[in-house]
Amino acid sequence: MYISCCGSWQDDFRKWALPAFFYVRISCRTPLRRDGASRARWSQALGFVAKMSELIVDRIRDFLRSLLPSLDLELFDVQFRREGHGWVLRVFIDCDAGVSLDHCSAVSRELGHYLDVEDFIDHAYHLEVSSPGLERPLRSREDFIRFCGKNAKVKVHEAIDGLKVLEGIIEKVEDDSIYLKLADGSSVQFTFEMINKARLTI
Repeated sequence: MYISCCGSWQDDFRKWALPAFFYVRISCRTPLRRDGASRARWSQALGFVAKMSELIVDRIRDFLRSLLPSLDLELFDVQFRREGHGWVLRVFIDCDAGVSLDHCSAVSRELGHYLDVEDFIDHAYHLEVSSPGLERPLRSREDFIRFCGKNAKVKVHEAIDGLKVLEGIIEKVEDDSIYLKLADGSSVQFTFEMINKARLTI
């Protein structure tokens, strides 16, 4: 296995800007040995790619947080990952009134121009801009307040009345307590800290 990391990335990690040029090339010219040294080099290469992806996401987050308020939008999430068809940069935007196609087009245009000018991603990627969707994650107490009256599916760390998966209508949020009305008409109470995962459901 041959691994080459080019660019002064050690220095650049201490800066907020990404290096103008870097790549990680991994070529297996012989079968991969399962010894400790090979696994260590492989782990080092993957760790380097992950760190560079985090820096890219951080820069994009900063740009979008300055751009989106002027469009009456807010940033929900940024993802940059390698998938089967290549690298994908996904941006999720949100709006109380709902995200429109015009919103997505405007953000895609502005972000695309920024990325072309700054040129800190040195390989091909796909840019996707969309809303979090109808089954969006609920990531804060404020999200539960915002979506009172909507259906939600909540997984808790510890079972409540024998249930670790709760599904129903968000009734209300009072102080630290969230109330969910289940399908049988009963109401269950929990705090946000008790939640493992939560999302809206259709």
